[in-house]
Amino acid sequence: MSTHARSGSAFAACLLGVVLGAACQLQQPRLWPLALYAAGSVCSALLLVLALRMPGRGLARWLAVLAAAGALSAGVTGWRAAAYAATRLEPALEGRDLLVTGVVAALPHRSEAGLRFRFDAESARAGTQPVRLPPRLMLGWYGGAEAAEGLFSLERQPADLRPGERWEFALRLKAPHGSVNPHGFDYELWLWEQGVQATGAVRAGLRDPPPTRLGATWLHPVEQARHRVRERIHEGVAEPRLAGVLAALVVGDQGAIERADWDVYRATGMAHLMSISGLHVTMFAWAAAALVAALWRRSGRLCLAWPAQHAALAGGIALAAGYALFSGWGVPAQRTVLMLAAVGLLRLGVRDWPWPWVWLFACATVVAVDPWALTQAGFWLSFVAVGVLFASGPARQEAQAAVPWRRRVLDALRGMLREQAVVTVALTPLSLLLFGQVSVVGLAANLVAIPWVTLVVTPLGLAGVLAAPLWPVAAQAIELLGAVLGWLAQWPFATWSAAAPPAWAAAAGVAGGVLLAARLPWPARAFGVPLLMPVFLWQPQRPAPGEFELLAADVGQGNAILVRTARHTLVYDSGPGYGRDSDAGQRVLVPLLRALGENVDTLVLSHRDSDHTGGAAAVLRMQPQARLVSSLEEGHPLQALRPSQRCQAGQAWEWDGVRFEVLHPAAGDYAVRKRPNALSCVLRVGNARVHALLAGDIEKPQEALLAAQPEALRANLLLVPHHGSKTSSSEVFLDAVRPAIAVAQAGYRNRFGHPAPEVVQRYAARGIALSASPVCGALTWRSEAPAAVRCERAAFPRYWHHHAAPADKDGA
Repeated sequence: MSTHARSGSAFAACLLGVVLGAACQLQQPRLWPLALYAAGSVCSALLLVLALRMPGRGLARWLAVLAAAGALSAGVTGWRAAAYAATRLEPALEGRDLLVTGVVAALPHRSEAGLRFRFDAESARAGTQPVRLPPRLMLGWYGGAEAAEGLFSLERQPADLRPGERWEFALRLKAPHGSVNPHGFDYELWLWEQGVQATGAVRAGLRDPPPTRLGATWLHPVEQARHRVRERIHEGVAEPRLAGVLAALVVGDQGAIERADWDVYRATGMAHLMSISGLHVTMFAWAAAALVAALWRRSGRLCLAWPAQHAALAGGIALAAGYALFSGWGVPAQRTVLMLAAVGLLRLGVRDWPWPWVWLFACATVVAVDPWALTQAGFWLSFVAVGVLFASGPARQEAQAAVPWRRRVLDALRGMLREQAVVTVALTPLSLLLFGQVSVVGLAANLVAIPWVTLVVTPLGLAGVLAAPLWPVAAQAIELLGAVLGWLAQWPFATWSAAAPPAWAAAAGVAGGVLLAARLPWPARAFGVPLLMPVFLWQPQRPAPGEFELLAADVGQGNAILVRTARHTLVYDSGPGYGRDSDAGQRVLVPLLRALGENVDTLVLSHRDSDHTGGAAAVLRMQPQARLVSSLEEGHPLQALRPSQRCQAGQAWEWDGVRFEVLHPAAGDYAVRKRPNALSCVLRVGNARVHALLAGDIEKPQEALLAAQPEALRANLLLVPHHGSKTSSSEVFLDAVRPAIAVAQAGYRNRFGHPAPEVVQRYAARGIALSASPVCGALTWRSEAPAAVRCERAAFPRYWHHHAAPADKDGA
């Protein structure tokens, strides 16, 4: 073997080690001490040098290089993580009133509820005592009237914040804490990647110190420019919806796109195109390189100093980096710039590597800079797509100068169609694993939308920065595209959903897609078909006949329970609404139901409160066959979406040997004017051995009535009434139910203080194991093993996850 081949093989081992080492470190449930990572990194670097200098040319040397590079990558990743984690918010500062001075660090995102913005803290004090805060905070400023436990407080309306401004705010902070659900979005990881170590809200009540603008600064000049451009777009485009999409494409303000538009983009597979994605940055780099090359060739002196193709490559990458920076420097754009820079470096070094090495080099470059990219769906979609195009690409083309222009156009169209088909086939298994659905019309939509957005809408939007009259033209182009995509999204079966396959099945499916798309003889391609079968035929395991499973989703301050039998599914409550454009149905329940491949038979809404009905509309739209049972009054908005059957005591049915009984409210309760909590639908689910009791928000008077018949109330598992409010979980009720396990669905540091300390004490005094959502995440309980529960945070722990102590109950 030649020296060049040996060095190339060792380099490939290094690249693979970088990726594998970072991937291994990301599996750690807890971080080690920083000094241990530092020492391990130094030792691994020395071992890597020795491995590279090893004599011989066989497998032993390759494995030694791989192991040393992997250990070095894992050590450096852990070192960075430990150093970053050291800046976390001190637990003693959570929920305290703080006076904080700092600078608005990025574009504020405005919604009907208020403002969300990143804030770089400079100084802080609790009373007169200076305190240390994490350098970057994620804050909300919500105005209007706020209700808490029957008390109303007026809040000052949010001001017109601008990046670079220095403000003084009264704040209450808490550690980054999000919902942890099977197949759910990892909000805590997202905050980790954004560099945010605390979240909180501006205290803008009339009794709080007023938010004070201290002046403008020169800090964050790019964000200031983005803010000015966004304002000009909204001034120049009359339709706010179109202005929002244009702002997303020009300055990366994805929060400006309305939910209805996002639904259309997701249904047509266009969501990646309506944000600053890798595709936008790549196309911008291509156009910029063509412009630089054309200008460079006009000067003979420049061409002699540096070849035009090299100048075009460097210039295109540099300008693309500038575009990514101006668009907000989002993580997908960062990865694309790094990938382009890595490939460009090879080209500038005149390296004609095999495509697997080029692909691995780009992948390792991104992972070395951002190891947590390995946990992101966008990373896998991007790099798998590029790898598939590399593997299935055509051989070198004939010289284009001798080819007629008509044929070149036809070849380009044919190539674009083939690439879209290849990527669609190969990424379908991965999309099912990551999102639980694929767009059936995505191929047709991409063929129309990709050239339209990248060659028409985005150039017009960017040119509008210099010539504002072009923005209304770009908005009309967006409206035209929206009409086409809306038409496609309304097609029957525009999207296809299936249960999320396990990782091994998705990997086999991607391999099958590559085989089908590769330039191989058809008999060889046919082997891809059986590899695809596990993806399309996969079905999650269901309870046996006569048994049932309960999954308490982590939705924050609200209730949402999935009850599954052998062939049926019931959803009890749908979690809270988080705002006009976001709710627990859309963010938690719909992805969960899709990933589990569920068809809901019945949706029970215990009562009208928004923390129980907030996600119902999203669930009902996804599950058109579901029957709605509730205590909602006639005229409630949900009744227009799906007429509701009234729940009342005495109703019962059986699914697969499992009995469902409604215990409350009585028929006569609807004739009496009562609080919504008093009308909560109480549902008992069980078989001959074990039962679960779902109690909604009933309070002590209703508990006393139910406790009069303890034999009909007994249950192994209890959904804690009213999230653990002190108005519920009375002693007489607990003594009648006698559960072994209780589940309290409540938000982390919620303002109500649920579950209340005295309620927690009542459960503890009776030996009832109480699991709360902030500590447990989503909870799964099965009738086959009624003494055990599975907490999602314990089943899949990661070091970036916040670990809430059971005593963390005070509001923030």
